[in-house]
Amino acid sequence: LLHYAGIMVDKMTLAEEIEKEPAFYRDNDGQIYHGNPYYGFVGSMYNLGEPGYGAYHEPVRELMEKYLPGKTIDLTGCDFQDILLFISEGVPVWVVANVLFKELEDADFQTWHTKQGPVKITYREHAVLLTGYDEESVYFNDPLDSRKNKKAARSSFQAAWEQMGAQGVTYLPY
Repeated sequence: LLHYAGIMVDKMTLAEEIEKEPAFYRDNDGQIYHGNPYYGFVGSMYNLGEPGYGAYHEPVRELMEKYLPGKTIDLTGCDFQDILLFISEGVPVWVVANVLFKELEDADFQTWHTKQGPVKITYREHAVLLTGYDEESVYFNDPLDSRKNKKAARSSFQAAWEQMGAQGVTYLPY
């Protein structure tokens, strides 16, 4: 997303700079908590042998704001049509969905207890950059796939996005 905005920063720099949350920890009373993806990247993003999850919209928006001060927009909670409006203007949108790009079963979710309260998560969580759409499909860049403008059915993708809290972040191009 930052590259689209003309900011040439590499993913390893961004990985260093994003807020972090531990995978889990014990407080002074012995209570075990998970990190909260609304506050930072949970766990390790460097070692597959260590627990790691991801980050939701707020830590990503905060990181973008360092590079695009006053131009970042948190679209979380908006209508999917609003996301598509930005894309139709040539501005991609970072969104949280899942690796299947369709609505998941309830059994795919669990509740983590965090210091800030319960957070519903799925280990199928995934974030992509929406780059285009047509009547039946959305197109996106997926960090797990080197192909640009990967395609998914628009209605099922939207259902996955809504299920994950309708999270999205972008920027104003002017």
